[in-house]
Amino acid sequence: MLRAQFTERYSRQILYPGIGEEGQQKLASAHVALVGCGATGAAAASLLARAGVGTLTLIDRDYVEESNLQRQVLFDEEDARLAVPKAEAARRKIALFNSEITVHAQIHDLVPANIHELLGSADLILDATDNFETRYLVNDYAVEQGKPWIYAAAIGAYAVTMNVLPGETACLACIFPKPPSGAVETCDTAGILNTAVNFAAAVEATEAIKWIVGAKQNLRRSLLSFDLWTNERSEVSTSRPRASCEVCQQRNFAHLRGEGRPHITLCGRNSVQIHEHHRPVNFTEMESRLRPHGTVKFNNLLLRFEHGSYVLTLFADGRALIQGTTDITQARSLYARFIGS
Repeated sequence: MLRAQFTERYSRQILYPGIGEEGQQKLASAHVALVGCGATGAAAASLLARAGVGTLTLIDRDYVEESNLQRQVLFDEEDARLAVPKAEAARRKIALFNSEITVHAQIHDLVPANIHELLGSADLILDATDNFETRYLVNDYAVEQGKPWIYAAAIGAYAVTMNVLPGETACLACIFPKPPSGAVETCDTAGILNTAVNFAAAVEATEAIKWIVGAKQNLRRSLLSFDLWTNERSEVSTSRPRASCEVCQQRNFAHLRGEGRPHITLCGRNSVQIHEHHRPVNFTEMESRLRPHGTVKFNNLLLRFEHGSYVLTLFADGRALIQGTTDITQARSLYARFIGS
């Protein structure tokens, strides 16, 4: 028997025949991990939290900026002013409208070294990242572990999503054997409509709810893409794995092994991420060291250092975002000069 306060909160959802009281209890017992807490991730997290998913793990390496507010629904102007890490800002906002669920904020870059720790306790993984490198890593991990995950992305007015059920459906590598080559559009270069983000998140969250409550016969088994501006729509069947797939058929998990993974990556908006250093940082000591060289602000989650036209954002694990350049050599030089090699 569900308690009265619980049934009142979710009463309209419990009325839906596909969920009911039993489905609502399954949602309360579920643990979903979201990889990325930007536009798609924030929207999906909000939907799942309001639906009563009992435990959410939010993994994101970035912090809130003013340009995020157009589409990232869990953040406000104060979050941008303080440059709060997105995972933590999202956790705080969710607590304001559903304090009964558990939300873990993980301010990390998802990499082979930490993926088992960060995703191990989740029942289901939702993709809300902004790069294929991480998606292929998640795909390797999910196939290896036999754990379902949902791919979702949005750019411009275009949204795309697919369910991956290891052992049943095609995996990401079945459909895209290799990552896209050449220049890949991002929201920093092509722009993005907040409606496209919410479309992708709504479809992804609904598929997640279907899986959690046991309505697996209703799970979509296709790669769905939709352009909200031109109304063009397409679906590609994913009902069967590709016979020669290197990942789900040959079980070669190169991304999970970290083969060829760069330690420094371009991440849009005229910035470079350096994530080759894994060491604890004392922000108080670092602030004293950097103060003579520029403007420093910090809290217990990150430190921001402005030096001329450059902004270095340093996280507690030694990872850094260097804004003001796309030159990897220059970014590495700035990190070594001010943070240490």
